[in-house]
Amino acid sequence: MTDYTSEDYLKYRIVRANETIDEVRIHIENKFWNTAINRMYYACFYAVSALLAKDKIEVLSHSGVRQKFGEHFVKTGKIDRDLAKHFTDLFEKRHKGDYNDFYDYDEETVLRLYPVSKRFVDEITTILDL
Repeated sequence: MTDYTSEDYLKYRIVRANETIDEVRIHIENKFWNTAINRMYYACFYAVSALLAKDKIEVLSHSGVRQKFGEHFVKTGKIDRDLAKHFTDLFEKRHKGDYNDFYDYDEETVLRLYPVSKRFVDEITTILDL
């Protein structure tokens, strides 16, 4: 069994975040709008998970990630409040798209959210300085 350091975990999560945000372009090209929303959310989720792990903040759920992110990074001004709202918005949209029948997103919504999601991941990547 391999032992991983906390630095390994941070790098792994931020690589996953960047790979996942890059994957969104493929879903856009193929007009898979709900899947694009899902992947944008998860890209941001992986990035936030890395950010929390860097400060040794443990969480057990998606709600916990959102709560601790707000508490430690948004309320303290380390992350722009409007950018943080994007993460919450994606969480809600991903949930609707994944679990609600007959709920489909459209091109306009996805194309509006994609650049903000990319900026979100880029900003956290910069903060982590990996």
